[in-house]
This record gives sequence, structure tokens and C-alpha cells, in this order.
Amino acid sequence: MKAKKKNWFSKLSDIFFRPKYFFSRIVADGKMEDAMLKAFLWGFVGGILILIINLFRDGLAAFTVFSFFKSIIIYPVLAVMLLFITAGLMMLVSEITGGERDWEIAVKGIASIFFVYPLALLLNVLAFDCQSIWAVSLLTDIYMAFLLYNIAVYCMHGKRISVLFVVMVCFVLLACLYVSDYKTVWFMVKNIDANSICVF
Repeated sequence: MKAKKKNWFSKLSDIFFRPKYFFSRIVADGKMEDAMLKAFLWGFVGGILILIINLFRDGLAAFTVFSFFKSIIIYPVLAVMLLFITAGLMMLVSEITGGERDWEIAVKGIASIFFVYPLALLLNVLAFDCQSIWAVSLLTDIYMAFLLYNIAVYCMHGKRISVLFVVMVCFVLLACLYVSDYKTVWFMVKNIDANSICVF
């Protein structure tokens, strides 16, 4: 168990500091259990963080049977569902960019970046006004786009120029979201206090 934890931390270090090295080593070996476990555990961590943040914000009133159930069951299950949905989208991107059409590699690549959600939750705790929420949200979105670019190029072997084009289109769509009234919902996904802090 200790060796497995050390291996996970080593992989996280590679994602942060050597993304090309990490993502180019993902191969299809018929084992997707670890990828599903990663998504489940990061969803669990995110759920627990939300529960803790709510407790600090609202006190014991935030701790209910449903909130506890949602944190330890619903969030992890939703994370696994999201894993397969986003892997499907990655397969579509790979098809557009002339990359691999391997479902297992897409699932493993996407699962490896699920740590970003708990990280975004922690970073957004530091946000104290609408401008800081906007800045932190934008930074996490840019980092996520960087990771997805690496998956599309080094995991799925998509053509670099085509992948860059897709990423740029996504940035245009994201920019439209940021200037629309729907940005509040997007902020609330990563910062549960965003709606009360930001008045649009």
C-alpha cells in the first residue's frame, strides 16, 4: 500500500514537471481498474473538501446525512461517470486531429488529471472577491487545457497543429462563457461561494 501511494505521488510529480514524459508512457494493457479508482478517489477527495469547506463556512448546520452521503458516495460516482464522458470527448478530439482511436488510452489519460478538481477547490478557498475568483478560475482552466493538450498529443498521438486548433476553439468558447451570464454557474462549480461573492 505504501509503495502504491509513493507511485501515485511520483506520477503526480511527473504530470506537474514532466507532462510529455508521463503522458507518452500511457499504453493500453487491458487494465482500466486503476483509472476508474483514480477518478473515484479524486471525486471522494473533492467531496470531502466540499464538506469541510461547508463546515467552516456554515458550521455544524452544514453537516447533514445527505451532505455526508453526497460527499462520500455521489461525488465519487459522478467522477467515474464524468471520466467516461470526457474520455468519449477525447476520442472525438482524437478523431478530429488524426490521433489514436483507443478507448483505454483515452480513459487512462483523462483519469490521470482528475486531481485538478480538488486542487481547484483548494485554490478557490483563497479567493476573497469576484476578481480573485475570476483569476483563479481562469488559471485552472488554462492549466486544464494544457493537460488536455498533452493528452491529445502524447497519449492519443494527434497532430500537434490540429490539436492546437481545437484548443484555440475551446478557448474562444470559454471566453464567450466568461463574458456571458453563465459564468456564475461555471465559477460555482469550482467555488461554492461564488454566487454570493459575485453579483453580476
